Amino acid sequence: METNSGDIIGQVLRQRGVQFLFTLCGGHISPILTGAKKEGIRVVDVRDEVNAVFAADAVGRISGVPGVAAVTAGPGVTNSITALKNAQMAQTPLILLGGAAPTVLKNRGALQDIDQLSLLKSIVKMAVTIRRNCDIVPVMEKAFDVCRSGVPGPVFVECPIDMLYSESLVRQWYGAKPDAARKGGVRSKLLDFYLQRHVDQMFACEFEEMTPGEYSVTSPDFDSRSVSRAVELIAMAQRPVLIVGSQATLQPDNIDKLAGAVGALGIPVFLTGMARGLLGRSHPIQMRHQRKKALQKADLVIIAGMPCDFRLNYGRSIGAGAKIISINRSKTDLKLNCRPDLAVLSDPFLLLCALAEVFAPEPSAWESWIQELKKNDDEREAFITKTSEEDTEFVNPLCMLKKLDKVIDENSIIVADGGDFVATASYILQPSGPLRWLDPGVFGTLGVGAGFAIGSQLVHPEAEVWLIYGDGAAGFSLQEFDTFVRHQLPVIAVVGNDGGWTQIARDQVTLFGDDVATKLRRSDYHVVAEGFGAKGFLLDKAEDIDSVFQKAKQAAREGHPVLINARIGLTDFRKGSISM
Repeated sequence: METNSGDIIGQVLRQRGVQFLFTLCGGHISPILTGAKKEGIRVVDVRDEVNAVFAADAVGRISGVPGVAAVTAGPGVTNSITALKNAQMAQTPLILLGGAAPTVLKNRGALQDIDQLSLLKSIVKMAVTIRRNCDIVPVMEKAFDVCRSGVPGPVFVECPIDMLYSESLVRQWYGAKPDAARKGGVRSKLLDFYLQRHVDQMFACEFEEMTPGEYSVTSPDFDSRSVSRAVELIAMAQRPVLIVGSQATLQPDNIDKLAGAVGALGIPVFLTGMARGLLGRSHPIQMRHQRKKALQKADLVIIAGMPCDFRLNYGRSIGAGAKIISINRSKTDLKLNCRPDLAVLSDPFLLLCALAEVFAPEPSAWESWIQELKKNDDEREAFITKTSEEDTEFVNPLCMLKKLDKVIDENSIIVADGGDFVATASYILQPSGPLRWLDPGVFGTLGVGAGFAIGSQLVHPEAEVWLIYGDGAAGFSLQEFDTFVRHQLPVIAVVGNDGGWTQIARDQVTLFGDDVATKLRRSDYHVVAEGFGAKGFLLDKAEDIDSVFQKAKQAAREGHPVLINARIGLTDFRKGSISM
């Protein structure tokens, strides 16, 4: 068959290490899908475009290879916007290929024709359209470089339909005839001439001569003086705290080196976002609870790979006399809501590793401080245990989550998608290693669950993937159980079904005495999953928790996607936890 631009795009994707292309089919993008398949790339079709982008987001986070999704023009692109914004704020390397109206019919009322570039330019690092076949390889190569360099993020490449299909078919569509074949009046001949010239310009290059080239990725380096100054501040500290965020994990191939560096520094550490699990389930310097208390008493706070945003109470949680070291790839995030004593514009991974090479604490350094923080941890754990023993309607969610934490395999990946139930889970479930906890990130987006689970299961087919759903969040992507079944992805979903948008109801009812728009039914989500061909289990009695979890794990081992509909009761564990 005649080579087309979709084939060339497939070749570039393969050359850049892409293994999966996520999509929802559309006539605008068919050549991309078939071209990718020819190159041995697995094409994974979902039921909503937003989940294609969420799946690509997960691949980008876990593997370090940019995730790639392709969606059709118009509503296909607009359906992707929430996931694109989530990827931007999570700083995930990602490429979205979007179909578009024919180049010659732009702004002339063509099907699904909108100004996509203007719509997306504020939420991507680069938005560009392909106008000639000569530009396919350089545009795609630049997209890969841009999405990974500096502060990573999504890139949008618009692919007009007449650029993707074969030259002979496009000439047939336009009736672009050579001079000898032109008939009719002057106006008709002028139109034929224009179309002929337009197609000639579109296909000015020979596909056979298009070969993807080498690529390079840049990240901000640091001045060696920054390391010396950081060592001085650390050596003087009596109560240091290190916070490691997602941005420090942008080199998945070197994640063990990062873990070694953080462990060698010996500074009490709180891990957030994709950094959760970096030091395993337990480590002498890893703290899980009472971060606010630690920041209030610390005399040195190192913020590596996250901004001083609402998660750190905009810096107000940090004690007035504390020194601050901020390490970030972003100039904006580096000094957001704080005035660092040392601001290092760098990849946090590079700087933390450099620090570990030149600084080693005394064996007893910060021992009393670490014990104080451990005491805070133990107090919070005791409160969690006490709350898990309370009687509630149906199943106590903390009790169930504590048991789930014990049955999750060491190779498991945990995907978090929800409000109150998932926030509770974050206090209890412990990922066994790095890059094994995925949540939306700073955007707090509901609906990431199924897409993240798809991407995670594909990158790590050997892993148990546990999708922790709130019952509200499940409504955004429950239809993707069809995708799990079709693509043989044995994801295990646990729906915390309390019949409401509980995170919102907690404060709304307290402040306004009204639960309007916060109530849901305790629906049979397990039956919905069964309707898509998965295995479903109802869990509404505490005595059944262990047996249901074991049945779910066995079904997943046999290759079946699973949904556990866990009807849970309410506790006061997260009372007054509104975020803004």
